[in-house]
Parts: sequence; C-alpha cells; structure tokens
Amino acid sequence: MVNVDVEQLVLKALIVDDEPLARARLRTLLGECVSPQVQVDGEASNAAQAVAMLTHQQFDLALLDIHMPGADGMTLAKNVRALPRPPAIVFVTAHAEHAVQAFEIEAVDYLTKPVRLSRLVLALQKVERLVRQQMQQSDLAAGQEFLTIQDRGRTERVPLHEVVYLKAELKYLTVRTASRSLILDGSLSEMEDKFGHQFLRIHRNALVTRHLVRALEKHFDDEEGEGWAVRMQGVDELLAVSRRQLAAVRELLSKPA
Repeated sequence: MVNVDVEQLVLKALIVDDEPLARARLRTLLGECVSPQVQVDGEASNAAQAVAMLTHQQFDLALLDIHMPGADGMTLAKNVRALPRPPAIVFVTAHAEHAVQAFEIEAVDYLTKPVRLSRLVLALQKVERLVRQQMQQSDLAAGQEFLTIQDRGRTERVPLHEVVYLKAELKYLTVRTASRSLILDGSLSEMEDKFGHQFLRIHRNALVTRHLVRALEKHFDDEEGEGWAVRMQGVDELLAVSRRQLAAVRELLSKPA
C-alpha cells in the first residue's frame, strides 16, 4: 500500500456511432469520469471513418456502436484487432443480443444504452489495467527498469533512471526524483538486491543512484555530529554517509564518469 496521490493515465478514446446525439451523450459521460480520466481524441459516424482515423492516429480505447450504415461494429472490431497496435474495444449499443459474439473477438466490455456512469467507469478501469499491462510489457521488452507505485487503485511507473535516492522512513520508503517525492512500501534491502547495479548504499537508511553522485563533503549532523555527506545531481539536500560506507563512496567518485 502506498500513501500518495499519483499521476493518472489519461486514456485516448475514439467514439464510433452513427447517431450524433449518442456520440454527444457518451462524450459528456466520459468527461465526467475521474478515475481513469479519458480524452476523446476522435469521433466517427461509420466504420470507414473509424478505420481512417485508427490508421493514422493511436488510441487506447475505441467505443463502438454495432448497428451502423455500411460495415457494422462487429466487422469494424475484427478489422481493428488486425491493426499493429489495436486499441481496447468496448461496445456501446442498444442491442444486448451480440454480447457473446463481442467477447469472442476479445472486447474488453459490452455496455447497453442508456449507459450509466458507474457502469462506464468499470469498463474504463478494465481498459486502464490492460493499457498499463501493455506499457509494462513494452518497457520490459525494451530493457527499461522502473518502480511501480500504487495507490487506491491507481498505478504509476517511475523509471529507475529518474530516481535520485531511496530513503527508509519508518515503515515505508521515500522515492525521490528531481521533481517530487513519492512513498513506496518495501525495504532498502529488497531494492538493493534487485537494483544493486543502479544504487549505492551510503547509510543504513539510504540508497543513492550511482551516476548522480556529484561530490563528497564534510557535514555536521545534529544526531551523528561531524561526518560526511554526498551531494546529488537534481536535489539540493545533502545525504549523510556512514563511516562504514565512506570508502565505497570515495571509490565511486574516483572512477571515470
């Protein structure tokens, strides 16, 4: 459990419905959604328009009506699934009888009109989880490491290269970047075991990012008295270095950058 508000993912959505009033109502409902938030980046009144948009623009989510002039929503969904990076599909229709077919083509959800806000939010949360999983898999495939911070159903990935230091604070860890502090459950030992190539322990309560250590300075601490501290790139504060870890810090600073 993490006790911090984190930045939310904003889902980019395409609305496909041949009725302007239905599109307008759905856009209004999406605007009322807070967790997750949705940005409507496109609207289409038929399958052909939708395919043209999906070919030239990336969406996280496509909200599809089924009964439309020309190709129906089911046919459109099958075409969408064939795209290199298909959006998640949620059907929004007045006809309940196509639900089984919708899930056979891996739709995330199936909503019947008139759509209730609470039901729409549940569908969007499913999409958000799916999008985050895809993002995580993409990062792993690219070899990028990150910390996953969760709070009240929301999740944020903090790239490891953005972390300046990790500091133990009672029962949690402070994750400090150049721009903010976040709170993460866990222990320094776990982080050191997993990301020892990234961090250097400088004290029993602190790990610092190796390549961001800029200087070792004399320092007076109210609790520990005269000692040493490191200055880090990206933050103003000094971090105390224990006598036990002093040699490791000096060795790090002696190496070429």
